[in-house]
Amino acid sequence: MDYKDTLNLPRTKFPMKANLSQREPEILAKWEQMDLYNTLRRQSSGRTPYILHDGPPYANGHIHLGTALNKILKDMIVKSRQMSGFDAIYVPGWDCHGLPIEHQVDKELGPKKKTMTQVEIRRRCRKYAEKFIDIQRNEFKRLGVLGEWDNPYLTMSYDYEATIARELGRFFERGSVVRSKKPVYWCCSCRTALAEAEVEYHDHVSPSIYVKFPMTDESRAAFPELAGKDVSVLIWTTTPWTLPANLAITVHPDFRYVAVEASGEVWILAEGLLENCMQAFGIEDYRILRRFDGPELKGLKCRHPFVDRESVLVLGTHVTLDAGTGCVHTAPGHGREDYDMALEYGLDVYSPVDDDGRFTEEVPLFAGRFVFDANKDVNAKLKELDKLVLEREITHSYPHCWRCKQPVIFRATEQWFISMEINDLRKKALQAIDQVQWVPSWGRDRIYQMIENRPDWCISRQRSWGVPITAFRCRACGEILASREVFDRVVELFEKEGADCWFERPVEDLLPEGAACPGCGSRDLEKEMDILDVWFDSGVSHAAVLERRPYLRSPADLYLEGSDQHRGWFHSSLLASVGTRDRAPYKAVLTHGFVVDGQGYKMSKSLGNVIVPDEIIKQYGAEILRLWVSAEDYRDDIRISQDILKRLSEAYRRIRNTWRYLLGNLYDFDPERDAVPVEKMPELDRYALHVLQKIIEKVRRAYDRFEFHRVYHTVHNYCAVDLSAFYLDILKDRLYTSPAASPERRAAQTVLHRITTTLLRLMAPILSFTAEEAWWHLPGNHGPSVHMEGFPEVDEALLDPALEERWERILRLRADVSRALEAARQAKVIGHALDARVRLSLPHGWKAFFADDAELLRTVFIVSDVRMEEGEDWREAVEGQEVEGLRVLVEAASGEKCRRCWVKSETVGTFDDHPGVCGRCHAALQALAG
Repeated sequence: MDYKDTLNLPRTKFPMKANLSQREPEILAKWEQMDLYNTLRRQSSGRTPYILHDGPPYANGHIHLGTALNKILKDMIVKSRQMSGFDAIYVPGWDCHGLPIEHQVDKELGPKKKTMTQVEIRRRCRKYAEKFIDIQRNEFKRLGVLGEWDNPYLTMSYDYEATIARELGRFFERGSVVRSKKPVYWCCSCRTALAEAEVEYHDHVSPSIYVKFPMTDESRAAFPELAGKDVSVLIWTTTPWTLPANLAITVHPDFRYVAVEASGEVWILAEGLLENCMQAFGIEDYRILRRFDGPELKGLKCRHPFVDRESVLVLGTHVTLDAGTGCVHTAPGHGREDYDMALEYGLDVYSPVDDDGRFTEEVPLFAGRFVFDANKDVNAKLKELDKLVLEREITHSYPHCWRCKQPVIFRATEQWFISMEINDLRKKALQAIDQVQWVPSWGRDRIYQMIENRPDWCISRQRSWGVPITAFRCRACGEILASREVFDRVVELFEKEGADCWFERPVEDLLPEGAACPGCGSRDLEKEMDILDVWFDSGVSHAAVLERRPYLRSPADLYLEGSDQHRGWFHSSLLASVGTRDRAPYKAVLTHGFVVDGQGYKMSKSLGNVIVPDEIIKQYGAEILRLWVSAEDYRDDIRISQDILKRLSEAYRRIRNTWRYLLGNLYDFDPERDAVPVEKMPELDRYALHVLQKIIEKVRRAYDRFEFHRVYHTVHNYCAVDLSAFYLDILKDRLYTSPAASPERRAAQTVLHRITTTLLRLMAPILSFTAEEAWWHLPGNHGPSVHMEGFPEVDEALLDPALEERWERILRLRADVSRALEAARQAKVIGHALDARVRLSLPHGWKAFFADDAELLRTVFIVSDVRMEEGEDWREAVEGQEVEGLRVLVEAASGEKCRRCWVKSETVGTFDDHPGVCGRCHAALQALAG
């Protein structure tokens, strides 16, 4: 007889191989068919809402690993909050306006753009954005992300554009919007002002020059020590092209300065930098003629080195001794601190550079020259006039345009700003920051410092694709008209026609009836043609989405983006909300790091280390991407490589195979019919349920804290150690050899069913596809989707501290016995563990504790026999490491091997009807026979 036919071997339709790339689309199709997301909304009606507000990605290309990471994180949070009992609504969105999209359209149009109207260009931009919204929507859905995909928010939708105009009107009403000439980041390639969040820093090679500004005779005469000397104030700069705009030299009020004579000239510079400068100049022979306190230099004047005008010395605390001379060349039209000096000292905000970055006719020496190209011309002129002390090159971090990647300049232009000081916007924003939970906590300090030190918010852009600054200017007197009536009229039109109507309709159509200049009363008005900063667009999403959709609420429970958004979306959203509502738009902000390769390098095409999400999905499935997101602490940079993906695939298989084994052993189990009460279970099963409650507690706490890596590691370790290497390993004997309907087997199946339902629900937010597929194979009556279930609760009745203490002792014994069994295998004493008899000499107190547990320990050790004996001098015994004083002796068990359970027993051969089996299996066979 083949006794294998009498074993209860696992059977399941849950496949061994994942084939995720094929199975996942099938699961997605079922979700679509059952309308899963909207079903969840109906099911959750009346629950407390949990709103994770989506930061909108740009609709200008396929998703990459960074956007995949972001969307999967959001999905895991939304699903985990949903399963925690909330109504977790997720409305995805897209940022549709601005330079990223217009830049791509410009490249597509090429020279044709010059023949097109602004409205035609805008329509092409809209079409381009629509194309990639559809592409990205499908790519995000492929990742298993559930959301309101059929009704996302778009910053280019008519209702959203109307809200942008409405929110701008609120700022105007409060008097927070001003128009002035200030230096801003300017991209000469894109021909527009840029926000700080639109600037990246890269290494750049710049000229480093030391320049003499000759002191005027009148100023020099104030100091007898300098009489008859050739005296100059020495400045240092890495932007020679800004020298034509120099109007002042700034010195620090608290620094000491010196007039030093060298090579027949006298130079004035900071004493703290004297030695460094002289060493750089190669001058060893010099002497100090006089020392000055900073304030003594205030008001003195120098001659510009090549322009016929004076340069005045002023005081400023932004001067440092990090480099240079301590005398800072000041061009108010080309620097932020320089502009501050202009305001303090009444200097002109002079910027003789046009939109293309070329000098205007105001600079005849270099007119028409591109500023960076003019650096060498400026240096040549300085050299010709003997005003150049030293010229060399330095490589330093320099601002570049985020879109075209070209270096930018600081340039004073007429722009629209939201003031940080009017209405105490800065103060209120700083106060609001401390009302928000920042995860990680360092996010608070980062954004606080940015708000504390940032300039006014430049909200105007000189481009086509965006929402216009909906204000009017009087042609007669230049006064601005931006009243509530104007904004009400514009909002009404935008809601019906979108922002295109601003560029299509004549002025009179856009104005309310009777509108006139508030200054002179003229009705000859022109519309503003600058568009708004796209960070304003996305920054008002709390108003356009959270406040406009009745099933959402503001402030949101959570904003979640990459750490760069402290100066991006988190930043603009904070200002947009505090500036009109005096509060932050979010209760909590969570930040994730950037995706890097296996060595920690940023991914780039030049390094050849870019991995595309679609390639991973085709090879491994989206589930491996989801596991990757959960496996690492996302608060740091997240590494990915083929080696990492392979390791994750192995971990995934370990978890999947555990679930497959669990389901396989439930093929004939009906929880309604076959479940065994806990009080009737063997203690091993009760201990397994106790451990399961600990897992539930630990995993749910990790979800509450957004610590997905702890969820992953806890569940993976539980599957690999607590289940596969312990409970399931021990349980195989009972599951396979006991009579199918016996209380012992049904008790084991009851526990396995509970473990399976628990694990599938706990891991559904992470392994969304696999948990769903396994859920469909789970026996018993349950909902149609695991995502419609709640997280399991800790069952306090199953927690048994005394049982835990007892099994901690058993596990320590098992560890020492396993070590002894391995030593016996190595010594050829036994082949398989079931060939062994284990003799234990227990330390004081342990023998009484386990006096009646020889059969239990035999099962736990998975051997054929266990005997506990008085201590003897066993030469071959293995000393305990986990249990001090324990000695373990392993020897070959007596009797024959049972052909059914493989346990060696002296009862094998004593039954005439089944001579090849042991007494335990003989009883099972009799039960099978009825």
